[in-house]
Amino acid sequence: MNDVIDICSVKGEILINDFNINDKSCDVVRLREKIGMVFQKPNPFPKTLYENVSYGPTIHGMAQSKQEMDEIVETSLKKAALWEEVKDRLYEPGTGLSGGQQQRLCIARAISVRPEVILMDEPCSALDPIATAQIEELIDELKKEHTIIIVTHSMAQAARVSQNTGFFHLGQLIEHGSTDKIFKNPDNKKTQDYITGRFG
Repeated sequence: MNDVIDICSVKGEILINDFNINDKSCDVVRLREKIGMVFQKPNPFPKTLYENVSYGPTIHGMAQSKQEMDEIVETSLKKAALWEEVKDRLYEPGTGLSGGQQQRLCIARAISVRPEVILMDEPCSALDPIATAQIEELIDELKKEHTIIIVTHSMAQAARVSQNTGFFHLGQLIEHGSTDKIFKNPDNKKTQDYITGRFG
């Protein structure tokens, strides 16, 4: 998302299937097909539910017919655990849903292009505990088919939903490893101090 920002500078590598996505030769359009993004605050497009989910597949030419697109939309909404709640109002505005439903709509939109990786930036911070539990259940289901990277400041959430954890502090990766090890026996004192609430 920073490819059009002139002053942006990037150090280090981010590898997907051994390819550094920061390499100048990276085709960002192809990259965006492989990576879905879910933001902190639900941000449905000011369009119908159907158009929200079909937007990506339409851009990438993933459906050859209306029937194929209908199947993509239905499958995506089912995977996002939203289909049963909205199947009778697909042509109503996505902005008319509750906060938790809007976030699940955004997840359906992200997975509609069948990405390999889904990035989630604090996906539950604007949601109530019930909606948070629904999103966490959804993450647990989606991880069977996608690599999910979630940013969270909630230690409890990180412990609940992740298999591997990286602890970042002031832009530096301090430590990473299995979630169990990071939370129970971290190697770095900063990690230990953060987990035990000495700072942060």
